[in-house]
Amino acid sequence: MPVLGVLLLAAHFLRFGDTGLAIALAGVSGLCFTRLAWGRIVCATVLFLGSFLWIQTGIDFVQIRMAVGQPWIRLAVIMSAVCGFSLAGAWLLSTDKAAARFSTGRTFAWSQAVTFALTSGGLWLCHAMPKKMTLLLADRFFPGSGAVEIFIIACYAAWLCGLLIDKRTQRKARSYAWAFFSFVFFAQLALGLAGVSTFLMTGALHLPVPALIVAGPLFRGSGFFMLILFSISVLLVGPAWCSHLCYIGAWDDRMGRVRNGKTGRLPAWAPKVRIGLALVVFGLAFSMGLTGVPVAVAGGLAALFGLVGVGIMLFISRKQKMMVHCSAYCPLGVVSNLLGKLSPWRLRFSDTCTKCGACAAVCRYNAISFERLTAGSPSFSCSLCRDCTAVCRHGAAEVRFFGIGAPWVTHLFVVLATSLHAIFLGVARM
Repeated sequence: MPVLGVLLLAAHFLRFGDTGLAIALAGVSGLCFTRLAWGRIVCATVLFLGSFLWIQTGIDFVQIRMAVGQPWIRLAVIMSAVCGFSLAGAWLLSTDKAAARFSTGRTFAWSQAVTFALTSGGLWLCHAMPKKMTLLLADRFFPGSGAVEIFIIACYAAWLCGLLIDKRTQRKARSYAWAFFSFVFFAQLALGLAGVSTFLMTGALHLPVPALIVAGPLFRGSGFFMLILFSISVLLVGPAWCSHLCYIGAWDDRMGRVRNGKTGRLPAWAPKVRIGLALVVFGLAFSMGLTGVPVAVAGGLAALFGLVGVGIMLFISRKQKMMVHCSAYCPLGVVSNLLGKLSPWRLRFSDTCTKCGACAAVCRYNAISFERLTAGSPSFSCSLCRDCTAVCRHGAAEVRFFGIGAPWVTHLFVVLATSLHAIFLGVARM
């Protein structure tokens, strides 16, 4: 019954010419053949919401029949029956028997289902943009097929959410998912450079240097879209932008993992260098804009700055087995950490901490030391990557929300971070 109920919704949209949404709904019906607990919730939700569609459609059809003087009672009965069928399917999926059948990943099911919903909603807003601002690649190559891409990415987001909540898999899952995001981002840039402008956001090329998200608008005095998007993301997930969403940071993460062993430590003055660099870079960008420095000159300096950063990753991050570029060089990281103070998320060490040092051994952002453990909080460079929470055997390292520490807080944080990651995966390009 649930499968047929979702397929009826798919047929409805197919009849009205929305083939992409019809295919996506057919994909949703396929979740009923799995044992995924989050899939059950998604299918039940779709059927419940679909009942409202049948009600509205029924009202519209009845009004048309009444307006032209045709019989409408039988139509009303049929549409009511279809609505009831959809609600019955949703109820059937909510029973204990259905819960027993859809048993895979039951612990994280609601978090995964919410991630699916948030990702779908965010990407649907992108899909609904005017045609001149087509954001989804599927819509660019096959107009009207964006819903299929949304469904695929939303399923990926739900799957990833479960991995990021589970302490046994969260460290590796974050690193690989982050690297995957960076690969997709730069693969599209490479295709754009090769002449396939469809893979570019606007058809124009820009330097993929994160610092330009702030420095670019300061120089031009315009083009604040990326800065606004960055700021909203940081307010939602704090400095986790640096450990989940930055297309360059994933490189530094990979370089820091090339060699096995305990992560290194940076001198006490290293974080201050990053703050100084941020002041110099952003101040220079603003002053060059005021004095009318040619774009070619400013672009050359930005490219040089980016190349130096790549060199730091290749030669210093690899040697230190930590993210030296992100924790001691990148100016945007300073902005992320500062704006992150406005977000409700904090990493804290509780009184159960034994100072064993397991968290410091895996921290690649130079944010944890014995002194910081004693103080109960990491240093300014913490990016909320949560690697420390995965290795803490005493549960002392935890993400808190407005000072509250609880399992649901971790779930909420992961849901937001994963949803943003998946939405960026679908739309982020140069």
